[in-house]
Amino acid sequence: MGARDHLQIEVSQEEDRVVLALDGELDMASAHLLERAVDDPEIATKPTVVLDLQHLEFIDSTGLRIILSARKRCSERGQELAVTRGSQQVERLLSVTGMAAHLRTVTAPGELTA
Repeated sequence: MGARDHLQIEVSQEEDRVVLALDGELDMASAHLLERAVDDPEIATKPTVVLDLQHLEFIDSTGLRIILSARKRCSERGQELAVTRGSQQVERLLSVTGMAAHLRTVTAPGELTA
C-alpha cells in the first residue's frame, strides 16, 4: 500500500482560509504528503490554514511532528493554523502529548472562532 492509499488530502480554498481535509492515517509513511501540501505556494495566500482531522483515523509521533512543523511554517508566513477534532485515538494522542494545548481547535473547518 502506497502513501497515497494511506492518507488522502482534499484541499479546498475559501475566501479567508484553506482547508486540508485529512482522511486515513498520518504516520511515517504518509507524513510527507501533508508536508508537501502545506508547502504548496497556493496555500500561502490565505490568512488561515485549517487541518480538518475529522476523518483522520490514526496519527503517530511522525504525524505529530509534521503538524507542529506545519504550525511553524504557517507562523513564519504570517498565517494561523487551526485544527478540527479528530477520532478518539487522534484526540487522545494530542491530549496526552500536550500538543492540544498548543493548537487552535475549531469545531468545523468553516468556523474560525475558538
